[in-house]
Amino acid sequence: MDPENKEKFEESEEEFIRGEEIENEVPSDEDEMMDDEEDEQNEGQERKVVFEDDSIQGFFSHKEPVYSVAINPKDENMIVSGGGDDSAYIWRRDNGEAVYKLKKHEDSVTSVGFSNDGKFLATGGMDGIINVYKSGIEEIYCQLDGPDEVMWMNWHPTGNVFIAGSNDTTIWMYNASSKACMNVFHGHSGPVSCGQFTNNGKNIVSGSEDGSLILWNPASASVIQKFTPEDKRFHQDAITSISVNKDDTIFVTGSVDGTGKLVHKNGSILGSLEGHTDSVETVGISDSLALAATGSVDGSLCVWDINTLRLRNTFKHDDAVTKLKWHNNSPLITSSSADCTIKVWDSRSGECVRVWKGHQDTILDFALSNDGNTVVTASDDGCCLVFA
Repeated sequence: MDPENKEKFEESEEEFIRGEEIENEVPSDEDEMMDDEEDEQNEGQERKVVFEDDSIQGFFSHKEPVYSVAINPKDENMIVSGGGDDSAYIWRRDNGEAVYKLKKHEDSVTSVGFSNDGKFLATGGMDGIINVYKSGIEEIYCQLDGPDEVMWMNWHPTGNVFIAGSNDTTIWMYNASSKACMNVFHGHSGPVSCGQFTNNGKNIVSGSEDGSLILWNPASASVIQKFTPEDKRFHQDAITSISVNKDDTIFVTGSVDGTGKLVHKNGSILGSLEGHTDSVETVGISDSLALAATGSVDGSLCVWDINTLRLRNTFKHDDAVTKLKWHNNSPLITSSSADCTIKVWDSRSGECVRVWKGHQDTILDFALSNDGNTVVTASDDGCCLVFA
């Protein structure tokens, strides 16, 4: 995703007296002196622009939009970010200093992430290359290829295995330790826009721009369940996002068609979440409550009761919602937006409990600390900021 500094200032308008509205205008020295004094006063008055920055730290070495950011789960002071300058950095959350500038890709770095034990790190790019590092070591551990363009990556919840979705309709699964490709998944007919391991690591679920959702067996790369637009109850346009509930039985999806869908792993379509007027770009399921959330280009974030499919709350940003995350074992949701803000919401009370400002363009990605108290952002303005 992308950043450019966009400061917009309003210019004061000068007032002019129309000559045709005045007869026999006679210039005087006194008038000229008064005009000169007014001009000097106007020139001396600087327009005050108030820029709010609630961040406690930042990282500013990227020269283009920052598309992806992640926190090391075992050392939350270590952050990795990747962007449109074809570069990825490891940097410190506490002082904003770069630790390593990682090997440059040949195209934008679209996805970065640490393994869940914090021992490995991977960066994936539009060049189709995935660079794998051991944490704390700048040199590449291995370089992997296969996809045409890497659109996203996701690490296994317990092992050193990860998957990468590609715009060429495939998903690739790699073992970071052995530096090997374990499987390639074929089943979508369009770019694979989103995907992840289930929480127990036994399955993979992915969504595509062709409107299909597939549940996979990782060992055999075979399809367990497939949902497609042929079923009129399902999405009729590209799928943008997926989330899995805690016990891996229910998936919620978001789509360009403006809806969310709730489906069961047994192949049942449980219902449709319809409350947005534009593309649903991000979804999430709470791990402690029977609630799901959907965020849309229309600026709204909707909270739904999974059991009844009823709308519980609607929250508003001033522009498109780009990402949402539920806090661990909490009713709180953090969301980012094209309105340049991060907001924290209480899903039960409907209250906005926190607003953070500091970016000057769309926030494309963010990472949340384990305790939910710290947010690290990536923006179209080329900056990463830390909020706490």
